[in-house]
Amino acid sequence: MPRRYAPRNDKIIIMDNLSPKSWNQKTKPHLLCPGCGHAIALKQLGFAIDEMNNQKDIALGIDIGCSLLVWNFFNVDTIQTHHGRTTPVMVGYKIAKPKRIALAYMGDGGGYAIGLQSLIHAAFRNNPITVILINNENYAMTGGQMSPTTETGVKTATSPNGKDIKFGPGFKGPELLRGIANANAFIARGSVSNPIQLKTLLIKALKNQTENNAFSFIEVLSVCPTNWKTDAQASFDKLKEMEKYYPIGEILK
Repeated sequence: MPRRYAPRNDKIIIMDNLSPKSWNQKTKPHLLCPGCGHAIALKQLGFAIDEMNNQKDIALGIDIGCSLLVWNFFNVDTIQTHHGRTTPVMVGYKIAKPKRIALAYMGDGGGYAIGLQSLIHAAFRNNPITVILINNENYAMTGGQMSPTTETGVKTATSPNGKDIKFGPGFKGPELLRGIANANAFIARGSVSNPIQLKTLLIKALKNQTENNAFSFIEVLSVCPTNWKTDAQASFDKLKEMEKYYPIGEILK
């Protein structure tokens, strides 16, 4: 919450210097669940946009799922896409408008399940867009079902006894993309547990698109207290465990 000051006339003045200038303030509080990690990631994206002073150049594509609730989050041009089609839509947009900054925002379903083919080929072609993917190990919008990133043994709505190894381990998308992406591509994984580091990675990703005309991808490890059924402390304890399996930082060639 912004700081509040009570001057002598007893009127309350709200000093809103704690949220990004690129946010659409009229839509706050946001529509995401209380405690959702998306909001932390989006706040750092907002600060990255503010720091780079490129708000007017940005076009944001959003997927179906929890990312759908970002449609009015920023004061930037925003495109709602079909599920799994955010990456190709923003690739097409960038081809049509090469001077614009194209962002694609999605969850692990939109990027690693129905949208994986498009994501792989965008990385392989080195399309100059920036993809931001939130990984909270479940399909949060539809009730917390098992997703590609769900680790073995983790309980979800569709794996109440824990994910069986026959469904595979948690999917490591950045490592996969690094193996086939152009050497100039920026590939990284951040976490909402370290917002400052996350902002730094987002700035590097945006600069890689604008300065190197290259593909950028950031996976963001996030909390989902609604479907995890955890309080704040337990949510971030679980996030620490996720970070042991999903290493944080830039993924180098």
